Amino acid sequence: MAEAGAKSICGVPERVQLHVAMLALQFGYAGFHVVSRAALNMGISKVVFPVYRNIIALILLVPFAYFLEKKDRPAMTISFLIQFFFLALCGITANQGFYLLGLDNTSPTFASAIQNSVPAITFAMAAALRIEKVRFDRRDGIAKLVGTLACVGGATIITLYKGPSIFSPSRTLNEATPSSSASTMLWLGDAKGKNWTLGCLFLIGHCLSWSGWLVLQAPVLKKYPARLSVTSYTCFFGVIQFLIIAAFIERDADAWIFHSGGELFTILYAGFVASGIAFAVQIWCIDRGGPVFVAVYQPVQTLVVAIMASIALGEQFYLGGIIGAVFIIAGLYLVLWGKSEERAFAAKEAAMVVSSTYDHDGLRPTASPKASTLTQPLLPSPPSENV
Repeated sequence: MAEAGAKSICGVPERVQLHVAMLALQFGYAGFHVVSRAALNMGISKVVFPVYRNIIALILLVPFAYFLEKKDRPAMTISFLIQFFFLALCGITANQGFYLLGLDNTSPTFASAIQNSVPAITFAMAAALRIEKVRFDRRDGIAKLVGTLACVGGATIITLYKGPSIFSPSRTLNEATPSSSASTMLWLGDAKGKNWTLGCLFLIGHCLSWSGWLVLQAPVLKKYPARLSVTSYTCFFGVIQFLIIAAFIERDADAWIFHSGGELFTILYAGFVASGIAFAVQIWCIDRGGPVFVAVYQPVQTLVVAIMASIALGEQFYLGGIIGAVFIIAGLYLVLWGKSEERAFAAKEAAMVVSSTYDHDGLRPTASPKASTLTQPLLPSPPSENV
């Protein structure tokens, strides 16, 4: 992890910049949950929305990928194209498709809450594929196992138990009508006819797709070490796949036309803020603060979404969702704590090996060697398509 605090801009320490950037990032993603739900309630097609979103993201990413990674890009081969295609199928098409289907049947609050299980699910997948080693005879291994189970348990509670409403916005908000521009967002609130269980199952599919995408990226990035270029190719194939799906599902040409400024705003927000800007901020924060620093801010998004959805969309809080969110957040922190302890154990073991080597050979180092650390994060941070 890069040492934060070493640089400052306008007298503001880098550590403060990192915290401000991460808070802004969570607000940006929280806004995406709310804006996406508003888009669905306005009638935007679930196929058209991700097509436009990924086209905007692609336009933003391609120039940076082309100019900044000229020296890092290996020669393109058929094998790489096939890998990028399947990355897009998992991380763009299935990920975003399941997300929109789940969001349409639940609420932004619960969509954000379930997303907190992604780190633990990714850990479970990585452990099953032997990418991640788990030591059950140490506290870090036990913490990661318990955290994973807590996240799965929380997602299960949200899926199977809705429970009573423990908070409802005022009747004034819920009864707002679209007669005035000030109340337009309020009118876009809770849609009727939801299938809560089906929606939660779609969101779990979204989390599984996202986690699978993170795991699949690791071997690809080892062979093709140009993250921006990989993301650009993934977005490109994602657009192609959604266009093919749209050719069979969305036969109405009118669905591709914006009918209001609100629809255009939701598309632009999703493409620019939730994809382009969010990706740039996240990459900088990971580089300067490390993956654990970035991951621990994820639960903040759930709280922000709950507040924003209640104010803007008139969403209600349900007991099952709150209980499940507590389990998921607790499980996330257990996994992150276990990963942090694992790095500490690795550093101690490396230091002991170095010390033992010098004692055995009768040598004395001229400088204190740095203990090796695990620099490869458990969860390589997804690009912008982190819905």
